[in-house]
Amino acid sequence: MKPIHSEIIQFRGTHYDFGYKQGEKLKNSLILENRARQWKVRKARFSINVQEAKDAIHQFAPTIWDELVGLGDALGWSMEEVLKEFGGYRLDYVRSGCSIVTGEDYFIRNYDYHPKTYEGRYAFFQPTDGGYATVGPTQRITGRPDGMNEKGLVIGYNFMHRRKPGIGFICGMIGRMVLEGCANVKEAVDMLKKIPHRHSFSYVVFDRSGETYIVEASPRGIEVRQSNVCTNHFEIMKDENRNHLVDSLRREETIRNQKGQLKKGYDAFRLLNDTDKGVFSTLYESWAGTIHTSAYFPKTLKTWFALGGDQEPTVFDFAKWLNGENESREKITGEVDTDIPFAHMDQDATWFR
Repeated sequence: MKPIHSEIIQFRGTHYDFGYKQGEKLKNSLILENRARQWKVRKARFSINVQEAKDAIHQFAPTIWDELVGLGDALGWSMEEVLKEFGGYRLDYVRSGCSIVTGEDYFIRNYDYHPKTYEGRYAFFQPTDGGYATVGPTQRITGRPDGMNEKGLVIGYNFMHRRKPGIGFICGMIGRMVLEGCANVKEAVDMLKKIPHRHSFSYVVFDRSGETYIVEASPRGIEVRQSNVCTNHFEIMKDENRNHLVDSLRREETIRNQKGQLKKGYDAFRLLNDTDKGVFSTLYESWAGTIHTSAYFPKTLKTWFALGGDQEPTVFDFAKWLNGENESREKITGEVDTDIPFAHMDQDATWFR
């Protein structure tokens, strides 16, 4: 078992200042060192047009552009470099897994991906220049693979495929823009219909109403349905599905078979986090091993987070944080059953091995 951790990031202020502070923390970090090495062997399949990216981001979340500027200023990078690493527009995303289940007042999610991509950051951010305050793990620094905002809106995504990419945003940046710009599931669905999508994902949104919407999104279309369970296949746009859906269908069936017994959020958390229940994945070499389990409770604004399986969750009170009570802990710890290096912890988290 490999001990791992996520650093807790807390910031109140403008997006530019948040970006600048993050840039200072990232200087000489293993995250950027490993990413630089990874780019040497993974050819970018996209081009960076600064004005195009700026116009696209400004349409949905103009203050996030200020965060990117702050990152660049702190790191001494050009905007082309910043957008390549953190911009979330026209970038590529590789395959992953992920499972989500919701209930009357809970949203539980397994984030299944490759350790060499994981950056180990859990961020509390309360902007003073526009946008809702948010909490959740980060992805590519500026993005959010899952999270909740001050209004109790929750979002998480599940990967479908990256065939025939379009001109648009990748999943993590989409999650961030929805959380900062939308107060409820209706607003979230509306934004997800308008955002241009680079790849094919399901976006699951949930709020204090207890309603769950799944937005099936690809560069070629958008469909919306309601369900409390989502894995890695579309139910409506089936022509977009991958050929191999056995594991996705198996995880979905496992959750549905237990759904009637999930009376409380902790029951659902155990179903997804316990390694013997059939949902937690150890397929780390295949880009689909469970790295973290997140839980969100919109009515109380509580969040849970666990790294690895068979863990008790670390509990956060986002409502108290919003009222000015800072989180005293600096790290979340856990362990994962793999010897693959992690991007934020190990010097050899590259694609040479």
